[in-house]
Amino acid sequence: MYDKKNFHFLLLGIVCFFTFFIHNKVVYPDIMESRNLITAHEMVEYDNWLVPTMNGVLRLEKPPLPTWLAAGVELISPDNLSLQRAVAGIAATLLVFFLYAFASRLTNNRRYGLVAALVLCTSFNIILMGRTATWDIYCHSFMLGAIYFFYKAFEQEGRQWKNFGMAGVLMGLSFLGKGPVSFYALLLPFLLSYFILYRPSFKKKGFPLLVMVLICLAISCWWPVYLLLYHRDMALFAADKESTAWLSHNVRPWYYYWKFFLESGIWSLFLITALIWPYWKKRVTLKKEYLLTVAWTFSVLILLSLLPEKKTRYLLPILIPAALVVAHLFVYWSHQIRRKGLLNPDKIIFRINAGVIALVGLVLPVAVYVLFYAEDKMGLGRFIFIACLFLLVFWLLVRSIVRIRPYLMLWGVVFLFFIVEIFLMPSVANLFNNVEWKSIHGVRKIEKLSGVPFYYPEGENLRIELVYEAGRRILPWDMQKDSLPAGLPFVLVSTRNAEETLPESVLDKVELELIDVYDDNHRPKGSRWYSDIFIKYVTLVKEKER
Repeated sequence: MYDKKNFHFLLLGIVCFFTFFIHNKVVYPDIMESRNLITAHEMVEYDNWLVPTMNGVLRLEKPPLPTWLAAGVELISPDNLSLQRAVAGIAATLLVFFLYAFASRLTNNRRYGLVAALVLCTSFNIILMGRTATWDIYCHSFMLGAIYFFYKAFEQEGRQWKNFGMAGVLMGLSFLGKGPVSFYALLLPFLLSYFILYRPSFKKKGFPLLVMVLICLAISCWWPVYLLLYHRDMALFAADKESTAWLSHNVRPWYYYWKFFLESGIWSLFLITALIWPYWKKRVTLKKEYLLTVAWTFSVLILLSLLPEKKTRYLLPILIPAALVVAHLFVYWSHQIRRKGLLNPDKIIFRINAGVIALVGLVLPVAVYVLFYAEDKMGLGRFIFIACLFLLVFWLLVRSIVRIRPYLMLWGVVFLFFIVEIFLMPSVANLFNNVEWKSIHGVRKIEKLSGVPFYYPEGENLRIELVYEAGRRILPWDMQKDSLPAGLPFVLVSTRNAEETLPESVLDKVELELIDVYDDNHRPKGSRWYSDIFIKYVTLVKEKER
């Protein structure tokens, strides 16, 4: 594998392009993405950049940096989901390059850095977060950059003002991305592992370290301080609400994350294998560096498991040290092959791990046939072409297994992802979509609804995804007061038709025009994810003619 840095940058740039940017619009926005994009839209429309709102309600729970970026895109190119996700893709690409830089410096081995970066950007949760316009990818990307400069500062002699300064800036940006999340889930586990195992010297580092902390605090705290000065009550309420959520929402048992390795997707078995420290501690080429990455991985897992609130997407930061752990196996196998060949136990381990991935490559053409060609969702020529590509990758993987070629196997995995991302992403997305999908997004194109306020009955549940699709605020209306919202006409978004929803006292005063019934369920009827909550009647309520 060629070791020139610029060549590695080119390779990683190409892989990241296909991983995070190709067909990035085919998956529909979920609730987290909708929240971010609605807040960004309202920043632009209502000029509330420092005091964000979501559907007219103050949105102070999350620091605003990702939303500012989304609002900037909205300002340049309104309602451009592909471009919004491209910004998240840039953050994911930055994460991959920071990992390459950190891994290369940690081991003084660029090949190790390249392997770790390739493993990271082909891990399931990284791909998912890098293709959606949510918060998570930003804070961890900035924090990994901070860790890189922090490590670089301690590794080199002298005060290292520049490296400590960069670490402080990136830590501050991470806080503005999602508060203390990455400090707890990524930085703290690294610091515990690094200082215990490496015990770096603090000679001439004290004052620059203090400056780093001050820079971090200055960038992190200016927005919360602004809120405390000008919106104190709402800021304190939001802080209390967010801290309470960590203790009382989505509470899971401590062992909830026992399947953490599945978040790495195709590398799951490799990760389990690489974490068997008693077996590898005397075998791996870079023993101290391997121990650091294992300790870092388990520290992340333990600290996340201590929190009462648990969600699988919170496991995103564990994939960073996990990629470093897996990369050690590739370096070890390659080093042993060049020196004296692998021992039989190592050959068996490699062949089992690579064999599982090769089996995936063999099954994929069958899956394409069953899911697409047999269902008339793909033409014969396209099917044959894609099947041949998969079989070619399968051949590469088998060749790597027979000849024990770890890097050939790695590139086989990368090519496998290329095929899926280039040729199958739209088809896979459509496989799970509702063919009867009729989105409330259509109201944007109805001229007579332009500028008309939207309301929904206060007692009904309005999914935030519908607000995003409608492209405007949909405010609650308390119909128990028997009074109309200020001014007619307005649009009513309701679960039942307007005649059944509105009280008699209101019906006597207005004329109703049903615009349409919209179904924003992205999953088909019969699916366990299909819900009536996404079906809404949209009615124009006008003043009754006399």
